[in-house]
Amino acid sequence: QVQLIESGGGLVQAGGSMKLACIGAGRPFSVYTMGWFRQAPGKEREGVSAITRTGDSTSYADSVKGRFTISRDNAKNTVYLQMNSLKPEDTAVYYCVAKLSEGSSLKDNYDYWGQGTQVTVSS
Repeated sequence: QVQLIESGGGLVQAGGSMKLACIGAGRPFSVYTMGWFRQAPGKEREGVSAITRTGDSTSYADSVKGRFTISRDNAKNTVYLQMNSLKPEDTAVYYCVAKLSEGSSLKDNYDYWGQGTQVTVSS
Protein backbone atom coordinates (compact mmCIF):
# COMPACT_ATOMS: atom_id res chain seq x y z
CA GLN A 1 0.00 0.00 0.00
CA VAL A 2 1.11 3.58 -0.60
CA GLN A 3 -0.01 6.89 0.86
CA LEU A 4 -0.02 9.82 -1.55
CA ILE A 5 0.25 13.44 -0.47
CA GLU A 6 -0.14 16.23 -3.00
CA SER A 7 1.17 19.77 -2.77
CA GLY A 8 1.53 22.82 -4.96
CA GLY A 9 -2.05 23.78 -5.74
CA GLY A 10 -3.45 27.29 -5.48
CA LEU A 11 -4.62 30.25 -7.52
CA VAL A 12 -2.96 31.35 -10.76
CA GLN A 13 -3.91 33.64 -13.61
CA ALA A 14 -4.66 32.31 -17.05
CA GLY A 15 -1.47 31.85 -19.02
CA GLY A 16 0.53 31.21 -15.90
CA SER A 17 2.32 28.12 -14.64
CA MET A 18 2.10 25.88 -11.62
CA LYS A 19 3.90 22.74 -10.49
CA LEU A 20 2.24 20.03 -8.47
CA ALA A 21 4.17 17.47 -6.45
CA CYS A 22 3.10 14.20 -4.91
CA ILE A 23 5.10 12.27 -2.33
CA GLY A 24 4.46 8.59 -1.84
CA ALA A 25 5.02 6.78 1.45
CA GLY A 26 4.87 3.07 2.04
CA ARG A 27 6.02 0.45 -0.44
CA PRO A 28 8.99 1.30 -2.67
CA PHE A 29 7.86 4.14 -4.90
CA SER A 30 9.49 2.71 -8.00
CA VAL A 31 7.05 -0.22 -8.21
CA TYR A 32 4.14 2.08 -9.03
CA THR A 33 2.93 3.63 -12.21
CA MET A 34 2.03 7.16 -11.16
CA GLY A 35 -0.42 9.65 -12.54
CA TRP A 36 -2.67 12.63 -12.10
CA PHE A 37 -6.43 12.87 -12.44
CA ARG A 38 -8.64 15.90 -11.99
CA GLN A 39 -12.28 16.69 -11.32
CA ALA A 40 -13.97 19.99 -11.88
CA PRO A 41 -17.30 20.90 -10.27
CA GLY A 42 -20.17 19.26 -12.09
CA LYS A 43 -17.87 17.31 -14.38
CA GLU A 44 -16.66 13.74 -14.51
CA ARG A 45 -13.24 12.81 -13.27
CA GLU A 46 -10.63 13.01 -16.02
CA GLY A 47 -7.27 11.33 -16.41
CA VAL A 48 -4.64 14.02 -16.99
CA SER A 49 -1.30 12.27 -17.24
CA ALA A 50 0.57 9.13 -16.21
CA ILE A 51 4.15 7.91 -16.14
CA THR A 52 5.57 4.41 -15.97
CA ARG A 53 7.76 3.07 -13.19
CA THR A 54 11.04 4.08 -14.78
CA GLY A 55 9.67 7.16 -16.51
CA ASP A 56 10.29 5.73 -19.98
CA SER A 57 6.71 6.22 -21.10
CA THR A 58 4.12 8.90 -20.44
CA SER A 59 0.51 9.57 -21.39
CA TYR A 60 -1.46 12.79 -21.57
CA ALA A 61 -5.06 13.76 -22.06
CA ASP A 62 -5.59 15.59 -25.34
CA SER A 63 -6.72 18.66 -23.41
CA VAL A 64 -3.28 19.11 -21.78
CA LYS A 65 -0.85 17.84 -24.43
CA GLY A 66 1.88 20.35 -25.11
CA ARG A 67 1.12 22.28 -21.92
CA PHE A 68 1.60 19.79 -19.08
CA THR A 69 4.64 17.63 -18.33
CA ILE A 70 4.75 14.74 -15.90
CA SER A 71 8.01 13.55 -14.35
CA ARG A 72 9.17 11.51 -11.41
CA ASP A 73 12.14 11.18 -9.10
CA ASN A 74 12.14 7.71 -7.57
CA ALA A 75 14.99 8.61 -5.23
CA LYS A 76 12.73 11.26 -3.69
CA ASN A 77 9.53 9.17 -3.93
CA THR A 78 7.98 12.06 -5.81
CA VAL A 79 6.01 12.61 -8.99
CA TYR A 80 5.53 16.06 -10.49
CA LEU A 81 3.10 17.74 -12.85
CA GLN A 82 4.40 20.90 -14.48
CA MET A 83 1.47 22.88 -15.85
CA ASN A 84 2.11 25.72 -18.28
CA SER A 85 -0.18 28.01 -20.28
CA LEU A 86 -2.94 27.35 -17.80
CA LYS A 87 -6.54 27.98 -18.81
CA PRO A 88 -9.64 28.59 -16.70
CA GLU A 89 -10.92 25.19 -17.83
CA ASP A 90 -7.95 23.60 -16.03
CA THR A 91 -9.58 24.59 -12.74
CA ALA A 92 -10.21 21.42 -10.76
CA VAL A 93 -9.15 19.31 -7.83
CA TYR A 94 -6.06 17.40 -8.93
CA TYR A 95 -5.48 13.93 -7.53
CA CYS A 96 -2.24 11.99 -7.45
CA VAL A 97 -2.82 8.33 -8.28
CA ALA A 98 -0.82 5.11 -8.35
CA LYS A 99 -1.18 1.57 -9.60
CA LEU A 100 0.94 -1.55 -9.52
CA SER A 101 0.19 -2.74 -13.04
CA GLU A 102 2.44 -1.75 -15.91
CA GLY A 103 1.65 0.75 -18.62
CA SER A 104 0.72 4.41 -18.45
CA SER A 105 -2.77 4.25 -19.88
CA LEU A 106 -5.20 6.73 -18.37
CA LYS A 107 -7.98 4.22 -18.96
CA ASP A 108 -6.56 1.79 -16.42
CA ASN A 109 -7.89 1.42 -12.92
CA TYR A 110 -5.69 3.26 -10.42
CA ASP A 111 -5.65 1.65 -7.00
CA TYR A 112 -4.41 4.46 -4.78
CA TRP A 113 -5.52 8.08 -4.59
CA GLY A 114 -4.34 11.12 -2.71
CA GLN A 115 -6.62 13.62 -1.00
CA GLY A 116 -6.39 16.08 -3.85
CA THR A 117 -5.18 19.64 -4.24
CA GLN A 118 -7.22 22.52 -5.63
CA VAL A 119 -5.98 24.34 -8.71
CA THR A 120 -7.85 27.49 -9.67
CA VAL A 121 -7.09 29.41 -12.86
CA SER A 122 -8.58 32.89 -13.04
CA SER A 123 -9.44 34.53 -16.35
